[in-house]
Amino acid sequence: MMESYDVMIVGGGVIGSAVAYFLLGPGGFDGSVAVVERDPTYANGSTGRSIGGIRQQFSVPENIRLSLFGAEFVKEAPAHLAVEGEMPELGFKEQGYLFLASAEGLDALRENHALQVSEGAAIDAYDAEGLADRFPWLNAGDLAGGCFGAANEGWLDPYGLLQAFRKKARSLGATYLEDDVTGLERAGGRIAAVETASGARIACGQVVNAAGAAAGRVAAMAGIELPVVPKKRLVFAFDCREAPAGPLPLTVDPSGVYFRPEGAQFLCGKSPEPEDDPECWDFEIDYDLFEEVLWPALAHRVPAFEAIKMAGAWAGHYEVNLLDDNAVIGPHPEVSNLFFVNGFSGHGLQQAPGAGRAIAELILTGGFRTIDLSRFGYARVAAKAPVLERGIV
Repeated sequence: MMESYDVMIVGGGVIGSAVAYFLLGPGGFDGSVAVVERDPTYANGSTGRSIGGIRQQFSVPENIRLSLFGAEFVKEAPAHLAVEGEMPELGFKEQGYLFLASAEGLDALRENHALQVSEGAAIDAYDAEGLADRFPWLNAGDLAGGCFGAANEGWLDPYGLLQAFRKKARSLGATYLEDDVTGLERAGGRIAAVETASGARIACGQVVNAAGAAAGRVAAMAGIELPVVPKKRLVFAFDCREAPAGPLPLTVDPSGVYFRPEGAQFLCGKSPEPEDDPECWDFEIDYDLFEEVLWPALAHRVPAFEAIKMAGAWAGHYEVNLLDDNAVIGPHPEVSNLFFVNGFSGHGLQQAPGAGRAIAELILTGGFRTIDLSRFGYARVAAKAPVLERGIV
């Protein structure tokens, strides 16, 4: 007898596990749910290699709403995701994001800020003088302004959130299968079965593509084009001889260089320029990036960072939506039982709670019930009609 599940989730990272949790927990789904994950250690997955940020400083309303819910959920996660009285420790550091702008970028920053505040985000705006007063460790001489998340922004343990979702989903009845999906058997307007590397053919009622950086490859198994590819991002850790005092925010320089504290050290990085950002699966580290690009920018923006020493580095992958850097959330218009939750382009961790809830709503009720994410549906991919987001880091 062929194995079957009511819902098959391809990918057991933070997104896939959030979908399973919201289906079986808040959604009250009484059917069977399986999550197929090829690497149960998650050693090379995007979730554990991220820097764990949560922010509402975006330029698209849906992204702001998703991340507001993400912050709300994370604050209450110990209760939501407790298993047999054991509450997860996520280590949320609510120290804010600080986006800095030159004169060239000030108008966009102000427009973004007005939208964020109208959506209920607690974002404070500063001119150059205000930045220097509020953040005395900052060189604001060549800045025109900045915005700081006074609440609901910061960072957490990304691996901890993933494991908390996974553990809770399993306690609610989700089955996690250690396997790799190799095929989606399509029968007209539906996916009839999922094929795996172990040779299994598993019948399914609904299929959720939560395959992260591999999402485009999974969609192609059903003959569907999804412009989501892996792109490498490097994170460097460094020590500072005399670190700036006080709790520091995650700071994003106009150059694109960012940094944040991590214990007694700091983390930093910068997304590559588009012409130097190929599709990539490797984990090789370009150490020259730190010496030639990051350190000079850090030392200019924070004088104390003139005396720093690199302490380590790692690589991970964004699941980049080549169309517009925004998520694709919702069903395929022609394959009615295939749902996408892909292409978050670096903000998947913070939007996992909202995205997981959205997919659960679609499966259970046929529509969005809390945040209307229709704008992020597959239709825009088919029409090649991007929804542009300014706030990509």
